[in-house]
Amino acid sequence: MKDQKDIKKIVRDSYGRIAITNGSCGCSSSGSCCGSTLSAAEASQKLGYCAEDLASIPQDANLGLGCGNPTAFASLQEGEIVLDLGSGAGIDCFMAARKVGEKGQVIGIDMTLEMIKKARKNAEKGNYRNVEFRLGEIEQLPVEDNSVDVVISNCVINLSPDKKKVFQEVFRVLKPGGRIMVSDMVLLKELSADLRSSFEAYVACIAGAIFQEEYLNLIKAAGFTEVKTVDEPASAVENVVGAASDLTDIITSIRVSAKK
Repeated sequence: MKDQKDIKKIVRDSYGRIAITNGSCGCSSSGSCCGSTLSAAEASQKLGYCAEDLASIPQDANLGLGCGNPTAFASLQEGEIVLDLGSGAGIDCFMAARKVGEKGQVIGIDMTLEMIKKARKNAEKGNYRNVEFRLGEIEQLPVEDNSVDVVISNCVINLSPDKKKVFQEVFRVLKPGGRIMVSDMVLLKELSADLRSSFEAYVACIAGAIFQEEYLNLIKAAGFTEVKTVDEPASAVENVVGAASDLTDIITSIRVSAKK
């Protein structure tokens, strides 16, 4: 695997294409975070999004990506400020906006300009006045200290080559007492050298994944307490790796919650 700049460029370019093609990226022959062979709606329903919620948001906000539904378990309350890491076309931001109401606010961060443009267009279509999208990297969040109640993320942190910095940034922007709820991919076994060095596998949320224990230790090291995990359903893994059974043996999806 090359250096961090190379990794970020290939991820940014790949997800830029996804934004332009509405999820039809074909970046992995085995399926990927780019989405499975299912339609976006079918893939999202397998991850726990209900049809009614999906029908309530702009259609182009759902690209069928991700490995979970963090908003379903974040216990969002009216008036809270929510930050979504790697917000894509906006699906989780728009879901969260309904829960926090007009008195709340949702901020989506994405490093891909094409995704930001798409999300902003979707927000305008849906007249979401309590949602904004900011261009930026999750290792350097364009967000003030101690300003956010909840941080969510859906199959994105595994794409970062500096996960330690991500969790430090999340801790920085959260208010005291704030919390996180993220869905992400972690390893069950060591990856082969070929997979670990593959840019395609990195974009597919595989090569960048680390073991669960290491993932949780990075969260704790950032200062978080009450770190807990809940396994995602098998369909969450299938949404990432498709029908490649050899990959379901080495990678899995988890939900992680923690408090500042």
